Amino acid sequence: MTYLLNKSQKAIQKAALEFAKGEFDSNVARELDKKGAFPESTWKKAAMLGFIGTHHPEKYAGGGMGNIDNVLVSESFSIIDSTLGSAIMLSDFGAEWLVKFGSQTQKASLLPEIFEGRKKSGFAVHTFLEQGEADIPSLKTTSSKNKWRLNGEIKNVMNGKDADFLFVLCNDYERENAVDRICMLAVDKKSPGVILEREDNLLGLRMNGMSSFQFENVEINASDFIGKPGQGYTQLYKTQPAFLLIVATLALGTAQGAFERALNHVKGREQFGKKIANFQVIRHKLADMAIQIEQVRCLTYEAAKIADLSKKNSKIITMANLAATSTAVNISYEAIQLLGGYGYTNEYDVERCYRDAKTLQLLSGHKHNLLDQISTETIGKLKN
Repeated sequence: MTYLLNKSQKAIQKAALEFAKGEFDSNVARELDKKGAFPESTWKKAAMLGFIGTHHPEKYAGGGMGNIDNVLVSESFSIIDSTLGSAIMLSDFGAEWLVKFGSQTQKASLLPEIFEGRKKSGFAVHTFLEQGEADIPSLKTTSSKNKWRLNGEIKNVMNGKDADFLFVLCNDYERENAVDRICMLAVDKKSPGVILEREDNLLGLRMNGMSSFQFENVEINASDFIGKPGQGYTQLYKTQPAFLLIVATLALGTAQGAFERALNHVKGREQFGKKIANFQVIRHKLADMAIQIEQVRCLTYEAAKIADLSKKNSKIITMANLAATSTAVNISYEAIQLLGGYGYTNEYDVERCYRDAKTLQLLSGHKHNLLDQISTETIGKLKN
């Protein structure tokens, strides 16, 4: 698909691939995956070279480029290693809320630390969209002016174990209108009363460290609110396309990486006196896999370009996400089949591709909810 890219985009794609090939060590990745440990040194090197926050403003140490550039970096990283690529590219996702809704003070203080590889953010994934008001922490005003107390629990916090601060949705029950009760906060993880309650043992994306937290009378200041109080759900939904796009891209890279591992295996493996890549059933299987990946790549690149040109992008991004995550699961499964018994060992990494692909699919939310979003925009309003 390089024919769709301009000279600058081809250059960043090449740079990302070269970095990943040089810095991503398979043995180290397998060990980190086994331990559920974040790739700290590789993340710092990626940030130093400008691969974190590629599509965010230069004013805050971002790359100042577009979504398509960020897609190319994410895809390239995940082709070489799905788990390392996802860990690095999801380390800064909370920046989306800061860029869109944060105050100038918050942006100036937090964004450079994120993009320069000095701090990581934790965020609760799509389950926020499916939980009721009782399932998120609550705010209560104290006797002091502009002070609140945060109490309750958040679950499924991506990067929670290694994050320096957490993006938290909470309920301010003292606000009269139920719609205006939901607020978004940036909470320092070292604040008194922030308790790491549980670390989840994930099947895939194990370097991202999903966790649950308990808040016990955590002191909240006015400066901790992201944007205006009471707009938390609006902020969440407005950044959902950005999350779905990055997940789609990671899934695309995962699918390509699994395919390449399977292709290399069948080209070198012999049965009945000839390479198994010469058997028609294998050749057709590879052709079908290649078609699926190329279709998803076209859709994902198009979604990224539309995201750079238009605010009305949620439909095609949701399409790209559904197609990419489904394809990643299918391709990595077929890769395991093509490797036979080898596919079930961690030496060839396709089993890790499969685990990561399935986790990316689950992170995106329930398929029916995503199909509802697409159908609503496709059909529009119906007259009675």
